[in-house]
Amino acid sequence: MIFSRKRAGEARHARDERADEVLDSPATEESTAPAASRGPYDVSEAPDAPRLDLGSLQIPAVPDVEVRVQADPQGVIQQVVLVHGDNALQLGVFAAPRSEGIWDEVREEIRQSLYNDGAAAQEVQGEYGIELKARVRTPDGLTDLRFVGIDGPRWMVRGVYQGEAASNPVVAGPLAACLDGLVVDRGQEAKPVREPLPLRLPREVAEQQAAEQQAATQQAAPGQREA
Repeated sequence: MIFSRKRAGEARHARDERADEVLDSPATEESTAPAASRGPYDVSEAPDAPRLDLGSLQIPAVPDVEVRVQADPQGVIQQVVLVHGDNALQLGVFAAPRSEGIWDEVREEIRQSLYNDGAAAQEVQGEYGIELKARVRTPDGLTDLRFVGIDGPRWMVRGVYQGEAASNPVVAGPLAACLDGLVVDRGQEAKPVREPLPLRLPREVAEQQAAEQQAATQQAAPGQREA
């Protein structure tokens, strides 16, 4: 299932809107640390902008970026991939403890897993901190991957870039803008650390999907009875 975002300019000013909020907020002596100038945002501090609501993740509307999801018949999403041209960004969001982030630990486990599969991973400094770059062998040949992790309040977002954006962050462009404008709705429920946060299709999309499946079942039923 694909959601396309073709309208230009809808999410372009997310950072500026956030900066305006910071200027409008009353300063106190106790809170001298600057507020986040970009996302991923927690839902409690996210600036207003058009987004696709997938439950725990809200994807900003960025021109020419397609949101591709794999969902089960109940509308529960198994995978989210953003696509722009020949580049892709796979997204995941996970529960984390209140006291500390988990990206350092998760990153080491990814590095070890890649090593066990015969792929060496290199740690590099990125816009969000330390990232992992690796070149892996797939049925289509060698593929570059770049793993990005962002720790938030009781959550962690993991992004995996593919295509030229994996080896050259400069060309990530609209996909990086999606990551910058991402919103996480963690919810208040207690969850095991690293458990994937629930993702779902928007209600109207899930209802349409269910209706199409029901219609397909009804059309197949007469043939099944004849058999």
